[in-house]
Amino acid sequence: MAKLGTDAPVESASYASRVGDYDHLLAELHQRQAEIRQGGGQARVEREHSRGKLTARERVARLVDSRSSFLEFGVFAGDGMYDEEGGCPGGGVVTGIGRIEGRLCMIVANDATVKAGAWFPITAKKNLRAQEIAMENHLPIIYLVDSAGVYLPMQDEIFPDREHFGRIFRNNAILSARGIPQIAAIMGSCVAGGAYLPIMSDEALIVDGTGSVFLAGPYLVKAAIGEEVDQETLGGAQTHSQISGVTDYRVDNDEECLHTIRQLVAKMGPSDSAGFRRDTPRPPAFDARDIYGIVSAAGNQPYDMEEILARLIDADSWVPYKEEYGKTILTGYASIDGWSVGIVANQRAVVKNARGEMQVGGVIYSDSADKAARFIMICNQKRIPLVFVQDVTGFMVGKRSEQGGIIKDGAKMVNAVANSVVPKFTLIVGNSYGAGNYAMCGKAYDPRLILAWPTARIAVMGGNQAAKTLLQIQVSAMSKSGQDISEDQQRELLSEIQDRYDRQSSPYYAAARLWVDEIIDPVETREWISTGIEVSNHQGSIPDFRTGVLQT
Repeated sequence: MAKLGTDAPVESASYASRVGDYDHLLAELHQRQAEIRQGGGQARVEREHSRGKLTARERVARLVDSRSSFLEFGVFAGDGMYDEEGGCPGGGVVTGIGRIEGRLCMIVANDATVKAGAWFPITAKKNLRAQEIAMENHLPIIYLVDSAGVYLPMQDEIFPDREHFGRIFRNNAILSARGIPQIAAIMGSCVAGGAYLPIMSDEALIVDGTGSVFLAGPYLVKAAIGEEVDQETLGGAQTHSQISGVTDYRVDNDEECLHTIRQLVAKMGPSDSAGFRRDTPRPPAFDARDIYGIVSAAGNQPYDMEEILARLIDADSWVPYKEEYGKTILTGYASIDGWSVGIVANQRAVVKNARGEMQVGGVIYSDSADKAARFIMICNQKRIPLVFVQDVTGFMVGKRSEQGGIIKDGAKMVNAVANSVVPKFTLIVGNSYGAGNYAMCGKAYDPRLILAWPTARIAVMGGNQAAKTLLQIQVSAMSKSGQDISEDQQRELLSEIQDRYDRQSSPYYAAARLWVDEIIDPVETREWISTGIEVSNHQGSIPDFRTGVLQT
């Protein structure tokens, strides 16, 4: 095993400064998370309690095993996207992975304090992501349904397309056909098209007095066919338990409902195993909190990625692959909480190549791409999960790189990533720009989980580069139309463009749109990846690996 990492320079002024800057980032993260987790506010929470109902997060807390963690993802879904509609905290739904009777499950809980649990476009996207994770990993999925249905003012953005509302019911059918258990609890309203979700699940529970499910509510029934009927008679617990037979279990309250779900999960048979290797876990050689002083909050200072890895992987588990070749990408075998993994990480330090030439950290050169592609293929052959650690500004450009075949070598790496059959996990610790995002397994390349630290930046290119490029285009267009623009106006325009671009490359902007599953504190990284691999180990057999045509 190769020794990795050194003691943090805690006495250094620059180290202390970076720690202070990171503390501010974490304070912002925790504050924003806390605000979103309030849902629709205390008045709405009290209203749910007055009806004898628990809130979505209270339900989840009682459903999962005590003292076990619930890994919630998509917390920032919809953040800032629906301000004109009054906001949609968390996309109006809570999603995450938790243990129920010792078994890892996907949990999806509508938050009725947010617009009565109505479905916004981002709500559908978040639900689809939860189903996708369950499907990829053969993970049982529990739906805690409490929703008024589609948010009608935005129905055109949620109803008819391939990745819209109807895809959820299609996924219900596919999950069931693949033998992936689905349990749905009707704990509040369940209206119109949304009524299909619990009934297309394998088993459905309904809470007496608060749960109801129907294709059309009393008002619509009156308008459509002139029939007058109350909600309970139309679609309450008694109707569906005694008359229609739509539901399988009738329970008196939320507490009994959640207890019954736990009993049903406890009776499930064992899941298959993909056979990923896990040895006895060991803590990292160095404290993960050192990361706060290694990575700069602004992302503009080089650092040695080996120091980051030394604080994420199990002590003495690092086995580097092609250590002296293609140095702007680190590749190697390691263990994370005992799980065997292959790591592909961008090196942010300035390094020398075999010819003694200086290479800029965070840039992918031809030799690095070639090395990474080969390592990815080997990990697929060995059935070893892959962990990508991104801090990448893109592929190297210029005459020498183009003549050296950078496009060919980059395509080889992208091909290997795209065709990988082992689980992939992506961690964005800094920059994630351009084709570098793709080659390092961005969201488009199906990572089982994609996580970001507060220092992440996701965009086509850096803000300064993008702003200057966009400014040149705009100034050129204005000049062609006969408009003069002064230097002061150019500076003002440049600042305006850069501010907009910086806002759009923020990790919060990405998390709001579910480009990343969650923004996490660096010290939480090991738990997320370890749980992700444990979840993926439930998928059973791994298909054979093959790539497309590779240019050599």
